[in-house]
Amino acid sequence: MSNNSNQRTPKPNRSLGRRIIISVITLIVILAVTIGFMGYHFFQEALRPLNPQDTAVKQVHIPLGASNKQIGSILQNNKIVKSGMVFDYYVKSNNMANFRAGYYQLTPAMSLKKIAVRLQQGGTDQPIQSTKGKLLVREGLNIDQIAKQVAATTDFSEHDFISLMKDKAFIRQLAKRYPQLLASAMKSQGVRYRLEGYLYPATYEVKKNTSLKALVEQMVAKTNQVLMPYYPKIKKSKMTLQEFMTLASLIEREGVNQTDRRKMAGVFLNRIRINMPIQSDISVLYAIHRNNKTLTAKDLQVDSPYNLYVNAGFGPGPFDSPSISSISAVLHPLDRSKDYLYFFANTKTQKVYYSTTYAQHQEQIAKHSPSKKDK
Repeated sequence: MSNNSNQRTPKPNRSLGRRIIISVITLIVILAVTIGFMGYHFFQEALRPLNPQDTAVKQVHIPLGASNKQIGSILQNNKIVKSGMVFDYYVKSNNMANFRAGYYQLTPAMSLKKIAVRLQQGGTDQPIQSTKGKLLVREGLNIDQIAKQVAATTDFSEHDFISLMKDKAFIRQLAKRYPQLLASAMKSQGVRYRLEGYLYPATYEVKKNTSLKALVEQMVAKTNQVLMPYYPKIKKSKMTLQEFMTLASLIEREGVNQTDRRKMAGVFLNRIRINMPIQSDISVLYAIHRNNKTLTAKDLQVDSPYNLYVNAGFGPGPFDSPSISSISAVLHPLDRSKDYLYFFANTKTQKVYYSTTYAQHQEQIAKHSPSKKDK
């Protein structure tokens, strides 16, 4: 009889497997607790004001029909709350509803409860200013540039300003109030902004609770006030006010001193008289939505009614907000009898040279241009 006592089959190490399972479970439990703790901590932090020290007012627009989730995202994107998701959970868990559309003045120092209560109370139907301030509209700025300035120095956003510039109902209201000023602008075809050229360059006081519409009307009213003494003479010029302001807006960006502004006005008017394109770089820059750029041959051919290199006449309308100096220059052009059709400005000396023919113009460029380049 053989002895098999030393030939036993080895048993699996069950204790080792058990220890591995316990370790994995323990790790999962620790991880779950950690995540839960972190989530709880995040939630508690998100319930508190985003920044108790930041009392700077931000204007927030809640659109009609926005859900709680959408409102939370808007608040988070505007850096009013830490988490839009937590805001959504908070208002649902507290049975807070009936939030109203409108513009709200909110700060990162407000609690979720205070923000929610404010949203239930309702905002304004248009943007307003929360504090007193001043807005400087410089000469030669176009509407897109003014929008950036508005956003930088007031509670109004660039988007709100541009939206108002496209608000047909608002513009029609202004046209009824200022018929002499805006009648021809309303009839013009292909314009980018009806109010381009009619937001007068000046410093405007923006009082508390001033609406964006009221601020824009201040600018339009100022333009009307400045032009009022000149309406009869503009009418005698046989130009519509839209055409007149278009020339003034070009002169604003082209001219250096008043004498040259008046001479340049004469050049443009001489070109208009013979149906010759004005060929101003300013018009092309506006057409391609740029303010400063070295223009290429392709740029000069851009398909736009604002491109006065390829289109004769005045185009749809103004390119910026002209000053009284440019307005006066168009009213009192110089040297029209000399039949100048060209001008060239030396960018270093600021001296402007005028010519009656293209050949003379080219000679002036060759002789006086530091870069030997056409204007």
